[in-house]
Formats: sequence, C-alpha cells, structure tokens
Amino acid sequence: MTTESTSKPDISKPDIQEPRAERYNPHAIEGKWQEAWEKSSLYTFDENAPGEKFYALTMFPYPSGNLHIGHWYAYCVPDARARWMRMRGYNVLFPMGFDAFGLPAENAAIKNKTDPAIWTYKNIEYMTRQFKRMGTMLDWSRSFATSDPEYYRWNQWFFIEFYKRGLAYKKGGFVNWCPKDQTVLANEQVVDGACERCGTPVEKRNLSQWYLKITDYAEELLDFTHTDMPEKVRLMQTNWIGKSVGAEVTFETPAGPETVFTTRPDTLLGATFLVLAPEHAKVAELTTTEQRAEVEAYVAAAGRKTDVERQQEGEKTGVFTGSFATHPISGHQLPIWIADYVLISYGTGSIMAVPAHDERDFAFARQFGLPIQEVIRPEGGEGMGEHPEAAYSGEGLIVNSGEFDGMPGGKASIAEIIARLEERGVARAKTTYRLRDWLFARQRYWGTPIPFVHCEKCGMQPVPEDQLPVRLPGNVEFTPTGQSPLKLDEQWKRTTCPNCGGEAERDTDTMDTFVDSSWYMYRYLSPDYHEGPFDPQKAGLLPVDLYTGGIEHAILHLLYSRFWTKVMRDMGLTTQHEPFARLRNQGVILGEDGEKMSKSRGNVVDPDDLVREYGADTVRAFLMFIAPWELGGPWDSRGVSGPSKWLSRVWNLYFEEGVSGPQEAVSEADVRHAVHSALKRVDGDFERMSFNTIISTLMELTNTLVKAKRSPAFGTPGWNEALDVFNRMLAPVVPHIAEEIWHQRGQEGSVHTAAWPQVDEGAAVRDTVTIGVQVSGRVRGEVTISKAAPQDEALSAARANAEVAKHLDGKQVVKEIYVPGRIINIVVK
Repeated sequence: MTTESTSKPDISKPDIQEPRAERYNPHAIEGKWQEAWEKSSLYTFDENAPGEKFYALTMFPYPSGNLHIGHWYAYCVPDARARWMRMRGYNVLFPMGFDAFGLPAENAAIKNKTDPAIWTYKNIEYMTRQFKRMGTMLDWSRSFATSDPEYYRWNQWFFIEFYKRGLAYKKGGFVNWCPKDQTVLANEQVVDGACERCGTPVEKRNLSQWYLKITDYAEELLDFTHTDMPEKVRLMQTNWIGKSVGAEVTFETPAGPETVFTTRPDTLLGATFLVLAPEHAKVAELTTTEQRAEVEAYVAAAGRKTDVERQQEGEKTGVFTGSFATHPISGHQLPIWIADYVLISYGTGSIMAVPAHDERDFAFARQFGLPIQEVIRPEGGEGMGEHPEAAYSGEGLIVNSGEFDGMPGGKASIAEIIARLEERGVARAKTTYRLRDWLFARQRYWGTPIPFVHCEKCGMQPVPEDQLPVRLPGNVEFTPTGQSPLKLDEQWKRTTCPNCGGEAERDTDTMDTFVDSSWYMYRYLSPDYHEGPFDPQKAGLLPVDLYTGGIEHAILHLLYSRFWTKVMRDMGLTTQHEPFARLRNQGVILGEDGEKMSKSRGNVVDPDDLVREYGADTVRAFLMFIAPWELGGPWDSRGVSGPSKWLSRVWNLYFEEGVSGPQEAVSEADVRHAVHSALKRVDGDFERMSFNTIISTLMELTNTLVKAKRSPAFGTPGWNEALDVFNRMLAPVVPHIAEEIWHQRGQEGSVHTAAWPQVDEGAAVRDTVTIGVQVSGRVRGEVTISKAAPQDEALSAARANAEVAKHLDGKQVVKEIYVPGRIINIVVK
C-alpha cells in the first residue's frame, strides 16, 4: 500500500487537455514535463521541508561543450536513486555545477583565438540545456562554475589560511614538467611517465614551486573509518600513500653524514655499497676529479629520463663517484655510486644496497662486480656461496652479522634490532610515506591566481583578505611559446606591497585546478554566501551522503578532497572528518567495438541523437539495463529498441482500449503478489545500486500486468492498486512517462512527490506455488497449489486442469511423479 507524501509543490499541468496519443510518443510528453518541473521549481531543495536530509552528489563535469554518453551514465543513473530517496520521504539535495578552470579551455582559446571565459560559459549554457533534457531532478538554483570570481575568491582565501598554518610553502626542487602544456604536474598527474591529460612524456626540471603539505595528513588519510569507500579505492589510496615502517641509518661520507631509510634494518650488515640518485645534492662534492666527466655525463642523461623509465626492469646503469662511505657498525668502506633507479623524490634520495636480499641491488651488483654479502639464510639452508645466482628475500635466520646472528630475520626482530642500533646512536626508528606534498602551482592562465605578491624589501606577502579575489585579467593574448599571459601582462603584474606600500609584483602562477573540486561540495550548501566559503549555519547538511563518480579520480580528486576536509575541520569550519559518507563508482561505457570511445576511432555515441530518436526515458532505461552500473560495458545500438518497446507496452497497459484475447489464469491475489514481490526486489536493488536488475524486474512485472489485463483480476481493487504502485515504481527510472501516466489517471500533484509504496509482506511472500504439469514429459498446463500440499492433492489438482485432462482422456496412466514445488509428470500410454 502507499501513503501520500507530506510535501506536494504546486506543479502546473501542461496542456494534457489535448487528446491523448494512442501510441507512446516520448517527444510529445518529455519537453512539456521538463518545462513544467522547472516552472514549478519541483526540484529546488528546501532545507526546511520535512524529512531527514539526504545529500546526493555526482562529480561535476568539465564544460567541454557537449555531454557524451558517459555523462549520461554517470548522472541519470544516480538520479534514479536520488528520486527514489525523495519518494521515500527524504529531503534530498542533488545539486550540479561545473569544474570550469583548466587547460582544455586555455588550449581551445589558443586554437580558436578566443577568450577562455567566453568558450567556457558558452559551453556551460549549452551543457545545462543538455542536462535538463535528461530529465534529472538536479537543483540548478545552486549551480556555479569554479571559474566564477566569487568562487575562486575562496580558493585564494583557503590558500592564505593554509600558508598561515604552515601548510603552504614554496621551495626549489626537481618537478615534473609537461613540455607541450608548458606547466608543472603533480606526481598524481603523471601516468606511465606521461602527462595524464595530453600524453606527452614528462621531463624533470629544477624550479621553485608552491606546495601544500598533504604529507602532514598522510597517517590520517590511511584511516577510512569515517567513510564507506569501495575496497579498490581504499587500496589505491593506501598504496599511493605508501606507508613504510623501518629505520634511518647514518653513514659517514667525505661530504658529511648521509642518512638512508630502510625497512630491513636486520640486513644492515649485508650493505656493501651506497647508491645515490643522480640529482642528490652531495653528488658533486662526492665525485672525485677522475670520475667527474663520467658522473656529469650520467647525471645529464638521467635528467632526460622519466621516473617510470628509470624504474623499469632491465639492465641497470650507474657510475662510481670515486668516494666511499663508512659502515656504522663494521667500519668497512663502502663504495658510493649513483644510479637512476634511485629517485630523489622518494625517501632521502639514497639507499644502502643489500644485493644478497634485494633483486634490484643484486642486478646492480652483478652488473658492476660489487660484493654480495649474505645475512639472511633459510632455516636449514646451506647458504648462498661465493657466487649466488639470485637474491634471497624470504624469511630465515640472521647470519654474518655479529651480535645479531641467530635472530629471526624480518618483522620478528626488526623492533629489537632498531632499539639496539638506537642505543649505539647509528639509527633511529622512522616511518616514511611514498606520498609527496601536493605540487600546487601551474604556469598557465585559466586557473585561480595565487594570492601573493613579491616585494624586494618585504619578500613574499599574502594579498589582504579585503582585496580578494585577485581576478584574472581579461582580453589577454596567448603567444606561440605557450607562456602564460600572466607573465607577459605588465599592467596586471604591477601592484603595491600590502606590508610597506612599495612597488611589488604579483605571483604569475595559478593554482592546480584540483583545488576547485576539493571543496566544491561545501559551496553547494550556500552558493550565494559572501562571509566565508560556506554558511556555517548550513553545516547540518554535511557530509555528502552518497557521492558517485569515476574511479579514475581515486588518487587525485578523491584523495585531495579528503585532505581538504581534514584541514577545514582543523580550522574549525566543519566537524566532519570526511567530505562524503559513502562513495560508489560507475564503470565505463565502451564503444560498440569494445574500445574506449574516441572521435579518432569513430565509435562515439551521441546521446542527443538517441534522445531525438527514442526519447530521454528510453536512453535512461537502457543505460541502467545495459550492464551492472559499477562495471559498465560496450554499447549495443541494437539493444536500445528493447527499452523503447517496453515503454510502449507500459503505455498500452494503462491506455490501450478494447484488449481482447483468451482469458489468462491470473487472480487478484496473483497480481498483488507480483506487484509487492517486485516492489520488495526493487527496494533492495535501489539500496544496492543494482540498476540493471531494477529494470529487469519492472519489465517482468509489465508482462504479468499485461496478462492480468486479460484475466478475472482486471478491474478488481488489487488491479487498481497494482496500477498505482507500478506508476510510482516507474517514476525514479523513467520520470517523464511516469508523470504523464500519473496525470492522465487524474492524480494530483506530481508523481515525484508522491510517497514510495510500502511492501505488503503478506502479499509479497505467498504460501502457494505454481507448478508445471507434464503429460508423458511434455508440459500441458500448470496448477497453483499450497507449498505444503501432499501428493494426492497435487495430483488431483493436475488431473482437474482442463488442458491436462484433454491429454489424459482415453489414455492409461502408468506412472505419476510429483516433485514438491517443482514438477508433476503423469506418464500415459
């Protein structure tokens, strides 16, 4: 049964006085209902409305100019769940905006000789119309673009606050440089050694850059207690953060103490040489005159390789510096080498090499004839011998290590060994992380200007809050060199120092655009608020209850937004530990050829074309039906007609007159059972976000109701209840046809504010079962009997069936078989 919704906005009825179409015509109904919904503000969130709040959010898009089928998959499917939550009585916030800064707009501006702002806002206008054609319940009253000055003002405010808290700093060092886009990249934006956006191989450059200290939150980012994220995302973030527990060990060198980090201090006596990254600050001082030319040539060659290339398997390369380090325990002199498989960006940029128990070190030692000293031996093993064939990285006992001999190698003894080394003053316990601070500055124009000025007298100074936002200049010129116009705009650069009032120059870098998406979910709470990034009085709407989007953002946006929320919490802006309570990822819709959609492959599917042919509801239903939502799959153009035909059957179910044909054996109880068992399955599938099975269940229920229209159940109270419940069940997934049916049947308000029907458990779970009856192995009919019916009763019911009786007439029964709940077979001759 259903209960009426407590909130019914006044929705203006479009011209449904026109004669109703005899056949389902989505083009006659979808546009008018979209207009009616917008006119009545049906989907505008009212925080004072009754019901428990539910904040649903899908990652906002870049305004590229056109929504592709992947956008539909990402947005219209979660839209169905948001609609379901609203009908269940929740007060649902489901907003949308645009992640508008970034290189695509700037590159388009260069190519088309236009202003990035003009290109961006024109695309936003067009894409907004496309979104509305989906029939989503998005609340557009809260929409904004991250390129709006009133939005990026708060990016700048945050940056200054981070700086005051010691979380933003500037330093020189080697950075990832994209030669095509002429900008630096964070480690997370380098994929397989190339720019994640344009695919150009990344270079290393030594530049002074802004960073955010995300590493201060590394340990807390490993704690997922306050957020429900898929295991794959948790694993990706955990591996990226890369926590390692071990010790820092100090070796004396001609250039001073050199500290290395190791997770295996139990193998310290197996260290036979040191290896430094070619970029290490001590390389020049450690290099002897005899080795200088060879070392400098190697350093130059290493600088032309990407980190990925340097980490690849294969023959190891390296050069001896000519210097030696003193082992802190044995006192042995260990040669110091440089090799490109050691990266300056990880650890201390140097390692102690234990070739007997590390594959990379072993390969390097074999390549250059360096000593290999066994210190871990399998229990009962004979040892490695003078010429080992491979490194041994398994468990065993410590050997050739003096006082540590006989101790178990590995985790069992590491704590004790570290304690002994600390007593000697040669090591200390240390936890390190693979995660590096967020490289935050970009040498581009279309982004948030960094709110700092440089004064020769006062140094670097933040822009005062009352002077924010520092706006991007308009009418800029892009040069063929790819340099940012901000560097070339002398009028914009010139300003005054906020400290001394003298001449100063603005910072000409802009922020990484991932800052825009790190906190945008908070801005939706109060997009017109001017006293802070969001109105603290709206904080009760947090966190995002269900966040959806692609898993490709796991170690970019998703990690950065978690970091940002934790800093906001520590600033007192929120009490939340995480930006979203629950995260779910959708899969990818591939081309019909099973490959990723791209214009070059010619396999792109344009949703606008599909809407023109089939209507939005059909496209929505097909995207939910095509595959499990979290997996995705290849597009199948032949499959779209299936949901289209289904919706035609739904239309005919309600409005087709004069249905004739043989009477079906469907009772009123059968109808109620079909509807309420389907409702129960759909509820469970919405909760699990199993959208393909929702559509399957609704299609199956349609078949049952079509049969029931030709049965004694037609016109009964159970039949009328079924039509009402089915109408409401359709509403989240195919909102236009559901609204049309609702109004054509004379209902008030909107089906989308009607209450979701309640499952009648008595009807959903039946104590009867329908069994096929075979005569000599061929199905001749079916009977509905009690699940507990004895064999005699079941066989009597079978013989009484008119169709079965015809095939028994004049025949001799030789055997009767009854499998309870499954089959009846009467064998005759």
